[in-house]
Amino acid sequence: MLRIGLTGGIGSGKTVVSDRFRHLGVPVIDTDEIAHSLTTRKSAAVREIVREFGPHIVRDGELDRNALREQVFNDAVARHKLEAILHPRIRDEVNRRMRALDVPYCLIVVPLMIETNFQDLVDRVLVVEAPTEKRFQWLAARNGFSHTNIKQIFSAQASDKERATIADDLIRNDGDIASLVRRVDDLHRRYTALAG
Repeated sequence: MLRIGLTGGIGSGKTVVSDRFRHLGVPVIDTDEIAHSLTTRKSAAVREIVREFGPHIVRDGELDRNALREQVFNDAVARHKLEAILHPRIRDEVNRRMRALDVPYCLIVVPLMIETNFQDLVDRVLVVEAPTEKRFQWLAARNGFSHTNIKQIFSAQASDKERATIADDLIRNDGDIASLVRRVDDLHRRYTALAG
């Protein structure tokens, strides 16, 4: 099975790309979705996060993701501690899901592929890029993040230049949705051929 790793900066269009692959019948393993499922109420990961970061990180019995995000994006040491809790569990779950598949190829969405050294899980890397000003607009509209929040997130992630160094395939998301979908469809045909 050919394993395609999808990555890109926050707000670059990864969700539109992965949704299109799903529409085309490609199994998608999303590490953000896995992280969310691992941090549900009273999970082992949440208990460890509370031990590390304190009880204030829980609100009404649930992990306060906004408070945790604020804390880790402002503190590299805290971010590494959170990653040490979550990333081994995420990696194990990705491997478990891949073993269960019997398809020509699958897509593994890893927003922080460079930062987490997940390249070894994939055969090819697909990077989605978008102009910085568009990403700012999308994130402010979609998530309500302030300009300062967005800059903090950008600075905590690899740059477009760094992601380009690991890219086997690159989608520049600088047009409309229809053109982005066409690019995904072209890659789907290519990956299907590569997978034999």
